[in-house]
Amino acid sequence: MSSYREIVTKAVIGKGKKLFTTENTVKVDHAPSTILGCWVINHNFHGDKQGEQITISGSYDVNIWYSYDRDTKTDVVKETNHYQEVVRMRSRDDDTDNEDIIVRSLKQPTCANVTIEGNEIHYTIEKELGIELVGDVKVKIEADDEEDPWDEIVDESSQENTTSDVIDEELQDDFIEENTI
Repeated sequence: MSSYREIVTKAVIGKGKKLFTTENTVKVDHAPSTILGCWVINHNFHGDKQGEQITISGSYDVNIWYSYDRDTKTDVVKETNHYQEVVRMRSRDDDTDNEDIIVRSLKQPTCANVTIEGNEIHYTIEKELGIELVGDVKVKIEADDEEDPWDEIVDESSQENTTSDVIDEELQDDFIEENTI
């Protein structure tokens, strides 16, 4: 005969991802000739929920390496960008009050495009964030009241000869005496 049990556990009750694109401008001291590289590092973020809205706050550092003075000199401009992204997200289970938010970076911020206009560098940053809502849920399972039979445990070492027993049986005491001159 079986019966049903309820288990209360944490489970993902809402999940989604979104690609974010941000346009930025930085003014530099020298008019750039060429952009040599753009790196995005130190990405930090966290999420907060208010109603059906999730606010993701974060920051990252941008380092842009450029040449100037007709490609004879180089410099690096460093900038920290702060962002706040708002996402509307519903949970799959409307009865949950106590929800945790897990935000993951599915695609780290990268520089997608860089252009030069006079003493300004315009750059585009792309990042993809994944959001999970985790909450308490009840799961019903069927519990079987019948107990499984117990398996008999047989001690195999008492039934078979061990390796050391086999070596002792094959060892000849007079081996050394027969082969000496």
